[in-house]
Amino acid sequence: MKLQVALDRLEWSECFRLIEQLQDTVDLVEIGTGVIKEYGMAIVREVREAFPVLPLVADMKICDAGRYEAEQALLAGADAVTVMGFAPLSTIRDVHAVAGRLGKQAIVDLLGITDLSRVNQLAGAGCSHFCLHVGLDDQSAGHQADQRLFELVQPLAHVKISVAGGINEQTIDRFLLQPVHTVIVGSAITGSKQPKQAAEQIRSKCQSPSESG
Repeated sequence: MKLQVALDRLEWSECFRLIEQLQDTVDLVEIGTGVIKEYGMAIVREVREAFPVLPLVADMKICDAGRYEAEQALLAGADAVTVMGFAPLSTIRDVHAVAGRLGKQAIVDLLGITDLSRVNQLAGAGCSHFCLHVGLDDQSAGHQADQRLFELVQPLAHVKISVAGGINEQTIDRFLLQPVHTVIVGSAITGSKQPKQAAEQIRSKCQSPSESG
């Protein structure tokens, strides 16, 4: 299980300070939607320039203009870009087409999706990486990512699954026996007084028994 840290609702300098601390501990860094809306593609380009080999996800949450917005982020230096599962299939196909042409990845965010037939439709359209996601507002209402999310993807084979939504050192335990490729953690790391230590503690739980000793 890989660990992806989400940098969101942070100032420019704080993003770079955190990446400097975390680059050797996490597997991927996500430039969050709020940060992208604040600073645009400039921050994606600057992160890529400062950290040239760091796996980088641009959480664009694309809903329309798929080709244009995917190119924006991927040509700026991101290795992967997100597109919303409720977007038109034409948009989702365009995002995947751009990612494939550039040798990069498209991740379908299933925020708000509850219909199994929609997920099957997306898989049938060639989507192979899904993010099970409980958003910030739902978290504020008391909801968190849990095992029930996996009902959406249980019938699917040969897909990658990311999971996000209020995950921390305690709640990550509920995903350790699930088919999770990447666990996405935000404030449990970025809001910690010791972000590197927090990331190390979560990372140790992501490792398989053979890796952790």
